[in-house]
Amino acid sequence: MESVQAIKQRFGIYGRSEQLNQALDTAIRVASTDLTVLISGESGTGKEIFSKIIHQLSPRKHNSFIAVNCGAIPAGTINSELFGHEKGSFTGATADRKGYFETADGGTIFLDEIAEMPQDTQAFLLRILESGEFIRVGSSKVFKTNVRVVAASNVNLMDRVRNGKFREDLYYRLNTVPIRVPSLKERREDILILFRKFAQDFAEKYRTTPIELDENSAELIENYSWPGNIRELRNAVEQLSVLSDQKLIRAQDLQRIIPNVNSRNLPMGPIEQEQTSGMHEREILYKLLFDMKQDLNQLKNMFFQLVHANDLEMPAAMENVASSFPQSSQLPYSPGAQSWNTNQISHQQKQGDENPIIISGDKNNFETVEVMEETLSLNDMEKDMIAKALKKFNGKRKDAAEELGISERTLYRKIKEYHLDI
Repeated sequence: MESVQAIKQRFGIYGRSEQLNQALDTAIRVASTDLTVLISGESGTGKEIFSKIIHQLSPRKHNSFIAVNCGAIPAGTINSELFGHEKGSFTGATADRKGYFETADGGTIFLDEIAEMPQDTQAFLLRILESGEFIRVGSSKVFKTNVRVVAASNVNLMDRVRNGKFREDLYYRLNTVPIRVPSLKERREDILILFRKFAQDFAEKYRTTPIELDENSAELIENYSWPGNIRELRNAVEQLSVLSDQKLIRAQDLQRIIPNVNSRNLPMGPIEQEQTSGMHEREILYKLLFDMKQDLNQLKNMFFQLVHANDLEMPAAMENVASSFPQSSQLPYSPGAQSWNTNQISHQQKQGDENPIIISGDKNNFETVEVMEETLSLNDMEKDMIAKALKKFNGKRKDAAEELGISERTLYRKIKEYHLDI
């Protein structure tokens, strides 16, 4: 059995992503069998190359390989295309015709976009998978075929099953061995590798010098979501190779080709900024401020519980803060009042609500509290956030970068900038 690295070289696959390697390893292991394979993944991830790998490494490699896009064939003619038809079976059927399953007998047929297949055709396909039998359109004769089926879908087939648009029995018959091809945003470590490969290919094709990326543009393409995956990246590199006057690609050059290159898919939604160099600082800041707000609310709650539980007077400096905090319907203290409602406290204790914090001693012994405004430094907050992420993942930079929502390249630069010791 060939190694994953040997298969990459043989079929021109570039990348070092662990998810990609796992998908290739599964394809290599299942190739020597006759099991049906279902390849899933977003459009443009290269699902067809996996079907060719399975065919070329199988005992069927010397027989036919046919790729069929089920979404590109009209519903009225797909049965004829797949299973063939008899002369006179419909208008335009001037002669007998073999279908793809009959033509590929002994080989492999790749059914791309299987989710678009009409339900009556799904029933015919299920029969082939179970018994190898089919009937041409307009015929009553049963034909036999020995074809291995590899199917692919860029949508979740189980969702289609739940919606009644795909046969459940066919889904489980196709899904004997599932292979999931990762999207480009799931293998960001491969983006620059693929960029350089495509740049070299187009330089040879158009007899010019390969384009290169400066630091800012490299960071942009690493953090871009690439909804079109490898196909979109390849098209972008080809356009830049042909249209750019300079061979060193800058951020503004990328923006002309990919208008949304500054957008990122973050949990809080995409953040638009004019200065792309400060995008990661904003993202970290928003996350940190959100966490700080939650911590401050908890501290306020603890403070009010302390004051209320010990029958203390509210400091004058805290009156404005208290007025913005939850009203008496939520706390046993009414802002502006100078005493506790002991009935409410007793009721809360009986109901098992939050236990009040009790401090013994004379309430007159407490000193006046001065409320200070906290000074926030963006750099200090960002440094602290990065240090916490690195500590959380025991110095593993890749995991820390994913937690912070930035690229590894940006994280390396920030570690060096803030002299963090990890």
